[in-house]
Amino acid sequence: MRAPRSSAALAGVALLGTVLTACADNGSGQLMARNGDRLVQTLSNPPTGTCHRFPEGVTHVENHMLSNIVLYTTPDCTVPKGGESTYLSQQSADEVVRSTGLWRSFDFAQE
Repeated sequence: MRAPRSSAALAGVALLGTVLTACADNGSGQLMARNGDRLVQTLSNPPTGTCHRFPEGVTHVENHMLSNIVLYTTPDCTVPKGGESTYLSQQSADEVVRSTGLWRSFDFAQE
């Protein structure tokens, strides 16, 4: 007995929705980045699993998300030779130290 086409189409749409939802994990909350007193960027619920580049270097980051992040001085979330990254826990803030340079990107810490 064949299933009606509408039932098959509905099942296909439901499966596609489930797959797309599983691929689109987002950090829950907001991140604010400043350069001095000037707001550079505000992100709400940014996607996880990718590097996020700030539009310009920032000196202060407020992490109001439910996830921990790692800040980098490079635009591609890599640690330069002799450099370091900065771990910023959820619901906290940090300011850059002059010797490290400006932060240019972040990604989510591996939990």
